[in-house]
This record gives sequence, structure tokens and C-alpha cells, in this order.
Amino acid sequence: MSIAVNVLVVGVGPHTRLNHLPALAGAQEAGLAGTVTGIDLPHAAASVIEYGTPDRPRRMPVIAVQPFTLARRTLPGGVRRVLEGVVERERIGAVVVATEPSAHLPYALWAIERGLPVLLDKPLTVHPGASTDPAAAQAIADDFEILLDAYRAARRRDPRMVVSVLSQRRWHPAFRRVRELITEVADAVNCPITSIQSSHGDGQWRLPDELVDLGYHGFDRGYGKAAHSGYHHFDIVPWWLAAGERPGKEIDEIEVHAACTRPSDFLAQLTVADHARLLPGFAARNPYTAQDLYRLTAGHGEVDVFLNLAYRSHGRVMALGSHSLAHTTFSQRGNLHPIHGGLYKGNGRIGQEAHIIQQGPFQALHLHALQTLHGDEGGNDRRAAGGADHIEIHVFRNNRLRPDWQRHHMLGFTDLIQGDGDSAVLPTQRSARTCAVTEFLSYLAGRTPRTELASDLSDHRRPARLMAAAYLSMSRRWANGGRPVAPVLLDFRAAPAESTASPLAALEAAR
Repeated sequence: MSIAVNVLVVGVGPHTRLNHLPALAGAQEAGLAGTVTGIDLPHAAASVIEYGTPDRPRRMPVIAVQPFTLARRTLPGGVRRVLEGVVERERIGAVVVATEPSAHLPYALWAIERGLPVLLDKPLTVHPGASTDPAAAQAIADDFEILLDAYRAARRRDPRMVVSVLSQRRWHPAFRRVRELITEVADAVNCPITSIQSSHGDGQWRLPDELVDLGYHGFDRGYGKAAHSGYHHFDIVPWWLAAGERPGKEIDEIEVHAACTRPSDFLAQLTVADHARLLPGFAARNPYTAQDLYRLTAGHGEVDVFLNLAYRSHGRVMALGSHSLAHTTFSQRGNLHPIHGGLYKGNGRIGQEAHIIQQGPFQALHLHALQTLHGDEGGNDRRAAGGADHIEIHVFRNNRLRPDWQRHHMLGFTDLIQGDGDSAVLPTQRSARTCAVTEFLSYLAGRTPRTELASDLSDHRRPARLMAAAYLSMSRRWANGGRPVAPVLLDFRAAPAESTASPLAALEAAR
């Protein structure tokens, strides 16, 4: 008989409240989760947080810990003592790490070393100044090796130990279906993915004064879009590429070149004067001159970043790729003052995502989630083209070569639903996030075998290195005064069964 596990949630900001707490409430209903306790900085721990549904309201106490330098790899003694006290008092059996990502590493290491199963939010880690300091960018790759070594040591002590990464597209029915289609063609013709174009825009319109005054999911720590949501693409693209790899065609190296915009570029695209003309009341609210804003945002992280990639095997290019990751895209914001005091969600943010995959002359896949409505809108039109939940996959196959293949067909929202009834998984990001939380807790309850876990930490070396490579390219270009620099080359092999390398060894491949 399974026992519900008591959960400690480290970080209770808007992301946790929107995504994790509803999933944990569902897990409590299903008997997978027991009590839920929060940990956060004093200003966030001032009151009990309410979550759940109107008919089943729940309350989460939040325990305060003191802030610490984000460059640390280990928790300060005072923070550790608070956590240890909560673990003993509340009989904690699992930890969700959902803090600001530059604090992920010390919290995750503490939990792993203590033998507590971890559900780790994306990105795995990031460091202040990653887009301007090559050492901070390189540390993203180093961090993965440190986490993996700690995880493997914990598993030797307790084989049931698990660290799962909440990169929810691995559970999303549309992204899983794309992977199945890639596998089908690779099995039939031995052809890997030969090119892949991926783009994501979230329609955030951050006004000039908000670049300085609104820090949540901002740019003031020296990183931006690639850390905010880029990890989803850094994870899902290698996950798809792996589905097409076959003996002799395994990817072992990547070449990455990045170009990005920063707040100073955005302020040239849409000036302070432009904003004053477009939004009545902005000039009266804004306390900063253009010169103030350029000075205050110097060294800030990327707003938009585009990557060009080559994925190699034994010196030969197996696939070409591109990532277009942008905050500055089509938006429905028309209000001067942000609703709910921040820009994390709402305020006209519209997600538009597309992936085009070519598998030689045999298959093309187009996945599109092109919305004109955000999640609070849509009504009966949520699943229609442009609706908040609209998604589709176009499948093209060479039926002149294989008459049993269909030349073209399209899979829409209804086609992509997995299962039925209350247990159905919808092709939405919210449903996929719920699956991630449920799978983690179901494994701890003994209901899901390890072989079915979709996002074990050991499978995230490639995403971590792709993110590190993106920031290495950005930071080197910054150090070179914005002028082009040589592409970044990194070893891109998946993590071996057992690692023998030093966790802090240099990871950049020599040619």
C-alpha cells in the first residue's frame, strides 16, 4: 500500500502558485501527496498561501530563510538548519526546487545529499552574469556534472532515489507524438533528423521603466530569455534528435553561434519617446531619461537570442539547427500598468511556438502552437486556430518511395489527447506540468517504475551543455565589444552510465 509523501516546496513565487500548487492539490486528492510546506525569503513567507479549488481550499505554511549569495554552491549553515528542522518536524519525503534558477544548485545539492527525492524546475542552473561573463556561462555545464555526481552517489546509497527535471514538454502529447514519428521513420530508413528550426515568442512587452523596476523574470541578473524559458527548447530539441540517432550516427559535438538583443537594443527599437506617444500616461509615470535607462541596464541579460547550430558526428554534420527565442514578439498588451503587479503571466503575453523538422528526403514535421489569446481568454474558441489552446502537427512523408505512407495529414487538439475520462492528458502545457508532478510522486508511491520516468536528471547533460554553449557565445561576443566571435564547440555526448571525469573538468571540446 502506497503512502502519501509530504512535500517541501522551495520557492513559492508566481511560477509555483500558478503551476506547482494546483498539481500538488490534485496529487493530494489522489493520495500521492500529504502535507505541502513552503520555503522562501522573509518577504514571501509573511502569510499562509491558499491554493486548491473553491470547494476544496488548502493552505500552505511558508517558512522563512535568509537570502544568501547566489554564487554559492552550498547552502549557508543557517539556511541548512532551517531546512533540516522543517524536514524533521514535517516528516518531509520529497523536495520541489522552484526558486529563482540561480539558487537551484545549492538547494538541489542539499536535498540530493540528504537522500530526499527532488523535482527540479528548469533550467537546471544559471549564474548571474552568464550572458556577459564566460566563466559564469561555463559554470552552467560544470553544475550539471556536480549534480550528476551527487545524484549517482545518492543512488548508490538508495537505489530508489530519484531526481526528475520538470521540463514539461517531455510529457506534452504533441511533443511525444513528434518523437514517435521521428522514431518510425528512422527505424524504416536509418535517417536521422537532418535539420530542425525551433522558435518561441512569448509576447512580453516590458516598458522602459519596467526594465529597471520589475525584477521578476527580468534581465538585471545578467541573463534573460535563454534562462527564462529557453531551457524548454534546449531540452526538447536534443530529445527529438536522440530519437533519430542510429549506430554510427550519434551526435558527439555541437557548434553554436549566438546573437542577442539586450535592453539597450530594445530601447533603440522602441524609444522612450515612442512609448510616450503610444501609451498615454507613460511619460508622467516614467522617472527615467533614456540616458538613465541605458546606464541602469548596462550589463543586463538578453531580451531575445537567436542561435545557429551544427550537430556533428565524428566530424560530419548530422543536422543543422536554429533556435529563435524572443520576448519581443506579437503581444496583446494595451494597458499601461501591469495587472497583478508583474509581467510573469497575463498582461497580453501570447505564446507562439513552432518547430520544423526535416528527416532527409523522407519526412517533414511542422508543430505549431500559434495563439492570439492568452490563457485567461478564449471561451469556446480556446482550441480553434489562434485560440489559447490551439496546437497542430502537420506530417509530410515520401509516399512515392513508400506507398504505405500518407503524403500529408494533420493532427489537431482532439487527435493529440492521450487517454480518456478524468485521466486524459490534454495537449496543453498545464496538463503536461501536472503529468510531471504526478509521475514524480507516483514513482515515490511505487505506482510507476523507474523505466517509465520521462525526465531523469541523468538524461539532461545535452540540454545543460546547449544552454551553456548559448551563454558562452553571448558572453564572448559581449567581451569582444559586440563584434562576432568564433563559434562555441562543446562535447555533446549523452551522459555515460558511469562518469569518470572530474566534475569541474574543462568541458569545451578541442578540435
